[in-house]
Amino acid sequence: MLELDHLDSDDGGSTVFRDVIFLALAGFVAMVLLLLPHLNPPATADEGTPAPGNVIVEISWPQKADADVDLWVQAPGDVPVGYSNKGGLIFNLLRDDLGGQADVTEINYEVSYSRGVPSGEYTVNVHLYRNMSAPLPLPVSVSVSVKPSPSQAAKRILTTRLNLEHQGQELTAFRFSLTENGRLVPGSVHDLPKALRTTKKAPG
Repeated sequence: MLELDHLDSDDGGSTVFRDVIFLALAGFVAMVLLLLPHLNPPATADEGTPAPGNVIVEISWPQKADADVDLWVQAPGDVPVGYSNKGGLIFNLLRDDLGGQADVTEINYEVSYSRGVPSGEYTVNVHLYRNMSAPLPLPVSVSVSVKPSPSQAAKRILTTRLNLEHQGQELTAFRFSLTENGRLVPGSVHDLPKALRTTKKAPG
């Protein structure tokens, strides 16, 4: 009888220990479930990174087209900016797309951003540096957007589409003037050719 009482006592102690462990585990799981929504809150609709730069110039040409098209831009009083001179006082070329060479995507795209919006004339050119296998003429889409201040959204002001007929060809897409607050000067837009391709470096 004493032996049976001893066995019953041991079994009761084990049951209490298991209950304590189970309750502690259940409490831990409950805390984790309560904290999960706060660890990684869902993104809200207004989150996002605003586009950098004030004057944004973009070009694109057909996907998979194995051709190296270059964007050249010139701000008022500054040197031309393109593949051989990626930065001036105002503009910077952020992407030099070589077509199918050293490219992990099929997108053909180049973009330049300005720092500030100096008043005066801007020039935007495209140049077919090398054509490996793309059919000619090669269509190139060109657009210009302006964001006068960080608090404002970028607004597209100019778009066009050019056809590059042969390797080495450089075409002027736009010449236009902006006011100091980023407004397009009425009647200032034209495409009178102006060569920009150069190796001249920015001053200073």
